[in-house]
Amino acid sequence: MPEPLDSRLRDDQALDEIELTSRLIIAASATDCRLSQREVDEILGIATGG
Repeated sequence: MPEPLDSRLRDDQALDEIELTSRLIIAASATDCRLSQREVDEILGIATGG
């Protein structure tokens, strides 16, 4: 039986960055054109004014 991971090795910030990068990769691979800045902002959860 494998030992549980040491919680001291968990890097929440790195995991968040991996999640965001994964979302961008999936969105980019699902389209034939470039993502607009608005689309990238939406994927990253960035609120835009206007």
